[in-house]
Amino acid sequence: MKLFNTKWREIEEFKPLKQDKVKVYYCWPTVYNYAHIGNLRTFVFEDLVVKTLRFLGYKVETLMNITDVDDKTIRDSIASGEKLENFTKKYTKIFLEDIEKLNIKKADKIVPVTTLIPEMLRMINTMLSRWYAYFASDGSIYYKVSKFKKYWKFANLDLENLKIWARIDNDEYEKDNFWDFVLWKSWKKEDWENFWEEEFVIYWEDIKKLDEVDNSLVEIIEKNDKQAKIKIKWRPGWHIECSACNIKYHWPQIDIHMWWVDLIFPHHQNEIAQTESCTRKEFSKYWLHSGHLMVDWKKMSKSLKNFYTLEDLEKKFSDKLEKKVLYRAIRFWFINWKYRDSIEFNFEKLKSNIKTIENIDNTIKSIKRYLENKKNNQKKPISKDFREYLNFIVRDYIEALEDDFNFVSSLKIFFEFIKFINLWIKQEDFSKEEILAIIDVLKTFNEVLDIINFDFLEEKKDEISKEILDIFEKRNEFKKQKNWQEADKLRDELLELWYKIIDSREGSSLEKI
Repeated sequence: MKLFNTKWREIEEFKPLKQDKVKVYYCWPTVYNYAHIGNLRTFVFEDLVVKTLRFLGYKVETLMNITDVDDKTIRDSIASGEKLENFTKKYTKIFLEDIEKLNIKKADKIVPVTTLIPEMLRMINTMLSRWYAYFASDGSIYYKVSKFKKYWKFANLDLENLKIWARIDNDEYEKDNFWDFVLWKSWKKEDWENFWEEEFVIYWEDIKKLDEVDNSLVEIIEKNDKQAKIKIKWRPGWHIECSACNIKYHWPQIDIHMWWVDLIFPHHQNEIAQTESCTRKEFSKYWLHSGHLMVDWKKMSKSLKNFYTLEDLEKKFSDKLEKKVLYRAIRFWFINWKYRDSIEFNFEKLKSNIKTIENIDNTIKSIKRYLENKKNNQKKPISKDFREYLNFIVRDYIEALEDDFNFVSSLKIFFEFIKFINLWIKQEDFSKEEILAIIDVLKTFNEVLDIINFDFLEEKKDEISKEILDIFEKRNEFKKQKNWQEADKLRDELLELWYKIIDSREGSSLEKI
């Protein structure tokens, strides 16, 4: 299997650290609002990667964090008048409901970062003792970028054009600024009651800065010329949270770290610096990043106010189709692009994807009708040619997945197979055993794609009212008489009553919408 490793900006063979377990981590959401569908594109990508690895036989252990404390969660929880814990739990619940709708499997471990305070504390004290971190006169603790010699390599930055170096305590910042970044943020009035008080040990020159710090922020417990034990009123910086999550559950190394391209710098760069300063080992062997979802070729984002949530799309399409079709259409759309490319969002394309999913559903329904037709249930062994064809289809599908998660090619193979099924069903050229083998192959494809609704195979026929059957029979009479205008009128009348007509070589049948 080959994949594009962001670390080297090239395709390389995937060789996990251990054959019996692949450790995967994703930076997941900051729960201060609804996730927009640009975020959800990345979550679908991560889900596809994990499902592909499991499909290929790897034993995968997945870990994700929930960022339930940062600048945004504190700001918006205060504005809403809710306690931070209640505020973030509400949006965590909404997020988990959204990913379930898109058939995204939850990570094996989901960790709110507020449960990781002890791990953050140990990491920071380790970095302070090794001079990778320092105490500043504003009462915060910062990471010293100049100490970590390979800091700029991962982000592939041009050292000659760096701006003047300075500290920053914001959780996020623009890509053209490069600073020492905050690990523990000293408390500010706008943080309200959202803070912790923990003990740190600082050394040498940092001790002198205690005289400049507000006494309400720092309590000196012990002090001499070489070191001081202090208690700081603080809250964690954003970057340390993911490092602490991995240290606790994946220590000391992981195989794959994923998220979208925006987090290469500064977040993932900072994760590497923090973690490797503590473990002195390579943090993650492979880094995978997905592209953006664009609107008018601008990145979909909350700051630009050009985003849509899943709820927005549900409202827009609620009167036109079942929501489950919408969810699978969105997932299909995100699959049908190279994961590293940007995607342009528009509603016409979404409608086209909805139609594609409906066509897939119609194929499954055709399979069900074919199985229900007694004359197609003759027992006949699967031919050698047919068996070889199925083997070739599955082999090509696997090869596409192994080629840097080439989902576009895998979908091409999938739709060639759908076309084959529909063609031969029309010619009534499958035995029951062959149809059952086809279903098995479709289920194999769906282990990764997760866009097929097999429930249609299990559905029982509903009792159709005499009123509906009378309209249906009249429509068929008009059709025999080639009175297409009247036949179409009755077809439309049935659609309004939530029934559609399926015309085939075997005749016409009714289907509940």
